[in-house]
Amino acid sequence: MLTTFLILTLLTMAIDAIGFKRFIWFISLGYGYSVAGIALAVAIMHFHSLTWATGAMLVLLIFYGCRLATYLLIRELRSQAYAKTVSLDAKNNADYSPMVLVAIWLSCVALYLCQTAPIIFRVQNAADGLIDNMTTAWVGVAIAALGIILEAWADYQKNEAKKINPHRFVDTGLYRIVRCPNYFGEVLLWTGVFICGIGSYHAWWQWLMAVVGYIGIVYIMFSGARRLELRQDRNYGADEAYLRYKKTTPILLPLIPIYSVKNQTWLVG
Repeated sequence: MLTTFLILTLLTMAIDAIGFKRFIWFISLGYGYSVAGIALAVAIMHFHSLTWATGAMLVLLIFYGCRLATYLLIRELRSQAYAKTVSLDAKNNADYSPMVLVAIWLSCVALYLCQTAPIIFRVQNAADGLIDNMTTAWVGVAIAALGIILEAWADYQKNEAKKINPHRFVDTGLYRIVRCPNYFGEVLLWTGVFICGIGSYHAWWQWLMAVVGYIGIVYIMFSGARRLELRQDRNYGADEAYLRYKKTTPILLPLIPIYSVKNQTWLVG
């Protein structure tokens, strides 16, 4: 187990070091490619111990990480409007001291390892001969797959809507149901990963890592929703249609009447 985590830690550190080139990449390109890299490494190291369920989950994470990071990279390269938004909302590397950048880098590495810990533990413990219940693994795979589909579809719908009217907020398709369907898909994905690991943990620290990773990504999604709300208020706050949409459409979780988080200042990031 220690050897596995040492290899995965070094791999994630190498991939996420891309953030030293541009700060935002710690949590965008570095995030997606780190998740994909971890899943690929686990699949290679423990190929002969994989089940259909664990293999499916690892394939999902490889696809998810590569799709997300590549999508973000293409959007950043092609969209001048997005680049301008990033320059307004995100700080640059020069705004931080080297020690702070290192701390952020290591924190991201730790979070990504904790997020993927459930599938790491399920595969590693199976390789060590520890038998566990596979029912939760398949339930987790199904939920994770749904989350990936929703997130990718939401990204596609937003891109198509912006092609038609780049200066209007998006309230069509999945955005009729929730204002941040891509973030909701992200929450579903990691809910599936967390559920996948249930039944395979054999130590308290394994539970701790899995719980920390899950709570961490849910917190980040709500923080992201808050940043988006503040940005949309800045851009569309004078638009009555946007104000009606905001008051009637949940911000992150469908059917849960949480319409605004902008006043929740504890959601930083």
